[in-house]
Amino acid sequence: MKQLILIRHCQAEGQHKDSPLTQSGVNQAHRLAAFLNKQPIKLDRIISSPFMRAIETIKPYADEHHISIEKDHRLQERILSNEPIDDWIDVLETSFSNFDFRLPGGESSNDALKRGLEVLHQALQDEEHEHIAIVTHGNLLTILLSQFEKEFGFINWKMLTTPDVFVIQKEADKYAVEHVW
Repeated sequence: MKQLILIRHCQAEGQHKDSPLTQSGVNQAHRLAAFLNKQPIKLDRIISSPFMRAIETIKPYADEHHISIEKDHRLQERILSNEPIDDWIDVLETSFSNFDFRLPGGESSNDALKRGLEVLHQALQDEEHEHIAIVTHGNLLTILLSQFEKEFGFINWKMLTTPDVFVIQKEADKYAVEHVW
């Protein structure tokens, strides 16, 4: 039975692509590895955002199980704008209610959704692996989950933790989402 394990990265020092995990985030990454080890499934493939905080989140598990981390730029966090935004929470909320909304130099929810879904669909069609981790960021994770649970949106984004873990399970032509962290 195909399962995708969607993981939001652990606590990081910032939002820049090279921002490392905080010391607390490093501890979270080790707790995440222990949590994943206790699950009835064992990951057999890992695809991650190329951002440092995402890679460092799954690295303890990957190292322990000798699984390579495939970096995929389509899993990087969505850019709301190339300019600073004072009211970014309001802008983000608008982007969840209007998937076509876009600021200059930014990416709409639909743009991010398209690239994220490409990764998920490719993973779901991968016949060699059954349990695939997808490591990404809160904004993109929320947009992706909204495709499996229609009510999933801005309020859910606000409640995400670092890290956070969801399992998408495919049975026949149906998908079930479970929040496991």
